[in-house]
Amino acid sequence: MARTNELPELRTLPFQTDEGCGARARIGMILLETDRTLEVEARQIAIEGVDFYHSRIAMVPEVTADTLTAMKRDLPVAASLLPNEFEFAAIGYGCTSAATLIGEDGVAAAIQSAHPDVPCTNPITAATAAFAALGTKRIAVVTPYSAAVTEPIGAHFASAGLDVVALGSFLETNDLVVSRITEAAIADGVRAMHTLAVDDGGCDAVFVSCTSLRAFGVVDELERELGVPIVSSNLAFLWHLLRLAGINDAVDGLGALFQT
Repeated sequence: MARTNELPELRTLPFQTDEGCGARARIGMILLETDRTLEVEARQIAIEGVDFYHSRIAMVPEVTADTLTAMKRDLPVAASLLPNEFEFAAIGYGCTSAATLIGEDGVAAAIQSAHPDVPCTNPITAATAAFAALGTKRIAVVTPYSAAVTEPIGAHFASAGLDVVALGSFLETNDLVVSRITEAAIADGVRAMHTLAVDDGGCDAVFVSCTSLRAFGVVDELERELGVPIVSSNLAFLWHLLRLAGINDAVDGLGALFQT
């Protein structure tokens, strides 16, 4: 039969709707332009009816106090790219060091300028909440940052009433390199800081700071080996977002925090 250019009559099809993706909770995340880790680890948290959505904020690879605090200007715009129509249950800004330097209140104000009624968090706020939930008093800290960026992290925890008993860093300022630090190297850093803490009376937990550092694959093994909770920026951040969204499900394989 010869083909013609005429199309058949367009037929109207019936359809039904449901709650769509994220029926239990839709969670928004503002990620750094350079971050290659946080959304990957977020996908490993499989809770039925809970979905994560993200926007990005401009950030150069070099992590300094100036490049981190420069994001304060762009935060409201990045937050506005998460559509209000999604009815987010919680929204978070995924940068530990920038949230520390900008300030928790400044980050919250920027997010809530676009989403005034939505609970929000960031990794440093989330980590403090996680340590409170775990009953932690003494921590060891692992970071990838320069000394100028690492020291405010320790000072923040001290101001929150935590005793920082060991502090170590990979001293790598390029975020694209940080995301390639192996989980084995991160585990070795945790062990080293835990050993230093033991020499100073011990610690209740070890914190792995930076959303670019990968820890999901080693946290369970490290907790069994060292006998204390291991809390990374991403573990704390995602846990706190879920709890703010009213999702209290336990998740196996991600250490003590996700059983809390």
